[in-house]
Amino acid sequence: METHLAQSRRRVAGSIATALACAAFVPVAASGDPQHERAGHEPRLLARATLSADHQALGPASGALATPANGRQGPFPGQVIPGFSAAIDNGDGTFWAQPDNGFGAKGNSADFLLRLYLVKPQWKTAAGGAGRITILRHLTLSDPRGKIPFPIVNEATNDRVLTGDDFDIESVQRGRGGSFWIGEEFGPFLLHVDSRGRVLSAPVPFPLGKSPQNPDLGGEAPKVQRSGGFEAMAQSTDRRRLYPVVENALVDDSDKRRRVISEFDTRTNRYTGRTWTYHVDADANLVADAQMVGAGRLLVLERDNSDGPAAVTKKVYEVRLGRTTQPLDKALVVDLLRISDPSGISAGGGWGTGPSFSFGFQSVETLVPLSGGRLLIANDNNYPGNAARHPGTPDDTEMIIIDPSARIRR
Repeated sequence: METHLAQSRRRVAGSIATALACAAFVPVAASGDPQHERAGHEPRLLARATLSADHQALGPASGALATPANGRQGPFPGQVIPGFSAAIDNGDGTFWAQPDNGFGAKGNSADFLLRLYLVKPQWKTAAGGAGRITILRHLTLSDPRGKIPFPIVNEATNDRVLTGDDFDIESVQRGRGGSFWIGEEFGPFLLHVDSRGRVLSAPVPFPLGKSPQNPDLGGEAPKVQRSGGFEAMAQSTDRRRLYPVVENALVDDSDKRRRVISEFDTRTNRYTGRTWTYHVDADANLVADAQMVGAGRLLVLERDNSDGPAAVTKKVYEVRLGRTTQPLDKALVVDLLRISDPSGISAGGGWGTGPSFSFGFQSVETLVPLSGGRLLIANDNNYPGNAARHPGTPDDTEMIIIDPSARIRR
């Protein structure tokens, strides 16, 4: 008899087969011009699924101190899912999807539980489909063994569940033995948790400096901007090395376009000392996610901080981690504001949907390379604050699969 896993894989493969049949891939040109385009090709929307902005998972009330917006005001009766800041492909049609710290600051997120959600998109494609994201289960991060060396919100409890007042988790990669490595912004720190979300060792500090929210800052001058830590973190294909990237320029850096890529060895639990320079297109732009797609080949998701029609930069670039003494050359892979949707997958979904599809959310923060050169992209909707698709109504969480018309191979 066909197993449930086999059935799941067959359904996922079938749901996107029609869209993939017409996908054409051409090489990404190695060009120093970050605006390099591939004439005759345009990125195409292959699949889309959404989770209602108002969806709440089981758990205690959340958002008592969240800033009201778009007709929503906390506290909310359950755990809000404010979009996804990172995700991991499980290869069976499901993903581990990670929200951030909740409501945007330490001071208003103590009732938000830090979690990884196992999600299954029921894709809408050219062949049809539900277009919904189903939440299957979750892992709640905790520190029952007391590995965290500073006070946390639930310090005196047995399970020591972690909250958005303790850490701002923004990036995630799969570790060995079912564990997860998580990049966060308050330290910034690297966190290592087991398959049940329990902290395995003390958070690893960033050798180039601390942020203003670091609990051990003391009288030290912060060198990492507030909320400017590890929004992005890639992983080598052998899973030995992590490549956390600061979201913003370091405080004392005269080059305001520089975003430092560091290298961390998961076997020694130490930074190697190797760094690279990624230049954003404009001083205020942010590095939102990063993923390795081969030896030394890094995809970088770069965004501005604008939303909806005001958005200018929501782009994926490719760089190669070669010499560390000069800024990396960038080649454009896809502009997420200009995606073709000839099959009408997004039709009727508000601003930016239809034949010319735009993923112009303020916080486009999730990039996952898939097989065949496809890319999965998702948004953090900053619930209840963002309202790009329907002004006055909070944005849903969206996951999309696109063919960027580029040969991106693992």
